[in-house]
Amino acid sequence: MNKNLPEQQTSGEVDLGQLFTLIGNAFQKLYNLIASIIKAVFSVIIYTLKALIVNVKTILIVMILAGVLGYVLDKVKPDSYSSTMLVKPYFDSKYQLITNINYFNALIENENFEMLSSLFKLPEEDVKNIGEFIIQPGPETENQRILQFENFIKDVDSIRAQNINYEDFVENRSIYSSDFFEISVTASKKDIFPKLEEGLNNSFTNFYSLKKMKKRDSLISIQKENIREQIEQVDKLQEIYINVLKDESQSKATELNLGGEGFSLSSDKTKTREYDLLNTEMQLRNELKQLQEKKIEEDVFFDVISSFQEVGNKSTEWYNRYTLVFPILAFIILCVIYLSRKTVTYVNNYEA
Repeated sequence: MNKNLPEQQTSGEVDLGQLFTLIGNAFQKLYNLIASIIKAVFSVIIYTLKALIVNVKTILIVMILAGVLGYVLDKVKPDSYSSTMLVKPYFDSKYQLITNINYFNALIENENFEMLSSLFKLPEEDVKNIGEFIIQPGPETENQRILQFENFIKDVDSIRAQNINYEDFVENRSIYSSDFFEISVTASKKDIFPKLEEGLNNSFTNFYSLKKMKKRDSLISIQKENIREQIEQVDKLQEIYINVLKDESQSKATELNLGGEGFSLSSDKTKTREYDLLNTEMQLRNELKQLQEKKIEEDVFFDVISSFQEVGNKSTEWYNRYTLVFPILAFIILCVIYLSRKTVTYVNNYEA
């Protein structure tokens, strides 16, 4: 047994040595991998810089010529203007609005200016100046997004709601989720924008929204009638309690019999019940007021929060400036040509 002990120790030392060897080899492979990646990146940078330095004259000449050509075209092409209006649709008229905006863009793309002229009630020469209609969700505060998320969670079953968080909700919302919409128009005529509002305003009208508005008005009328009836009942009860109080002025307590059981109305109880009735009446009148305000506030298919400007803003986006775009495109084309030549040369000289 004593002879086997040194053999077991030697075996354990060998296993431990093999383990350290494996770990060392793994680190060596990792080091070699990282070194090869760094070397490859460094080589790409060096070859890129070398290509730029060798061909710097050609690159500069081509980019300067492209910049000059872009500058000339910028001076020749008509200026582009843009303006924005902010609207708040009601009765789900936003669906018709978005559909009509896409329809307007389709007419512009197909150059159907006759139809566009009839829709906006403008001469064809004016509508030819329209470049594009753009619609996107209007500005929102964080509180508005949180309220939308809470309303969404209420409409979803509890099991599914557990798997939905606020960040996913905000990220996956569609354009139809917004309550406000920003409508932008680009045109080559700077003062055409106010003339487009009438045509855009007609974009909200549709049979579904009209039907929904009438249904809302009918429900409000029914609710108002019910509230008025409740107020009348409360007024009658108040008259009864006032009469009871008058009778109590002649006696300390009054006993009423209902269904064979009697109870007394003391002065404190009648005053308390009169106070409760007064609160009930105030609540009912407040509900009636809210219904009337809602009908007045939402008596149209949309509200214009901000209108188009009388004169549009001159577009200054970099991608519309040929002076910047042409040199960038020229550089990209030169890179493609250089890489294509190198690839062809490599393929021709390749030997398996």
